Amino acid sequence: MAKSKIKNPADLPYRPCVGIAVFNGAGKVFVGRRADAPGDAEGPGQWWQMPQGGVDEGEDLIAAAKRELWEETSIRTVSLIAKAPRWLTYDLPPELIGKAWGGRFRGQRQKWFAFRLEGAESEIDVHHPGGGHHKAEFMAWKWEDLGKLPTLVPPFKKAVYEQVVEVFAGIAGPSSP
Repeated sequence: MAKSKIKNPADLPYRPCVGIAVFNGAGKVFVGRRADAPGDAEGPGQWWQMPQGGVDEGEDLIAAAKRELWEETSIRTVSLIAKAPRWLTYDLPPELIGKAWGGRFRGQRQKWFAFRLEGAESEIDVHHPGGGHHKAEFMAWKWEDLGKLPTLVPPFKKAVYEQVVEVFAGIAGPSSP
């Protein structure tokens, strides 16, 4: 395999992205297990994460969050309850630089939004997301305590998830024992 031509990953930009925390009425948050695990681009493992995805040039961030949510989960019936006050970033580990996203980015710059699921849970379909027009990002999903999420994500995303937990902690329900 050819080595990456990138000499200094710091010269690469961050991929603009939105992250979406969807809360149910009990204050639990949606989390999906990656469909491309265990051999995905983020390294081997059974990783879980909240929906997230790229922002198209000129796209409104809330519109991007709702689009990505629909494309990954089929969820449409939500209401915005909060947004992170600042952008959060993470760098890819060195072994993924030049592989993920076609080698164009060093990591992601994410704006996080919290939504409340207003529709029925039956609206969620991770196997045929976006009306069956999008590739499945998740193979399974569950409602989880927000505070547990940093332990479920790839290690290089942990710091971002810790910040998301801090920002949205007031929305979450009580943690399970």
